[in-house]
Amino acid sequence: MSRPQHLILIPGLLLDEALWRHQTAYLKDTVQVTVADVTKDDAIPAMAERILADAPPSFALAGLSLGGYVAQEIMRQAPERVERLALVATNARADNEEQQKNRTSLIKLADIGKFKGVTPRLLPSFVHPDRLNDPSVAGVVMEMAERVGQEAFVRQQRAIMARKDGRSDLEAIRIPTLILAGRQDLLCPPKVQEEMAARLTNARLVFIEDCGHLPPLERPHATTAVLRYWLG
Repeated sequence: MSRPQHLILIPGLLLDEALWRHQTAYLKDTVQVTVADVTKDDAIPAMAERILADAPPSFALAGLSLGGYVAQEIMRQAPERVERLALVATNARADNEEQQKNRTSLIKLADIGKFKGVTPRLLPSFVHPDRLNDPSVAGVVMEMAERVGQEAFVRQQRAIMARKDGRSDLEAIRIPTLILAGRQDLLCPPKVQEEMAARLTNARLVFIEDCGHLPPLERPHATTAVLRYWLG
């Protein structure tokens, strides 16, 4: 299989193109990179449709967390257009009851004007404990959240809460697929990654050590190296 000419990267909840800054810079010698916008819609299918409307006829696709849910939806809507798939720090399950309650409480907090308090609550589950005071990681997350803003945060949470369980859909995916995650990811732990890999027929599972939920930002060199190998 030839190397893809285009790569679409999809960020996660409260994140934007800064999440993928290293990958965008260091993969552009081999592929044309675009970072998608998932802030405008309140449903996963609508996010996927928006990306597909602007995408080239064929492309490689990588999504982190919420971006991974959207990537899976793109595989349901237009699998023939995706040459390679990377699911980064994500899962194929729907929210359980506890996760739904947590998201509802965060939406209520944002609705009463305490949006700036949301990110400090989420940060410990986003990044490895060693990076909670690292401006190049935690500081960048806070800056991204401020740019995304309260209204988009609520839309994204509602989209995540309504997503379907897609585990059975993974079995239809035949293209080369990378499952990439931080070993210490609290939101999408290793057992979730292993579950996805077991359902895919052409998957490579890679864990990055000493890393939480945001490998592209926490371990940028390692993440870019793995993605370069995957693209090749």
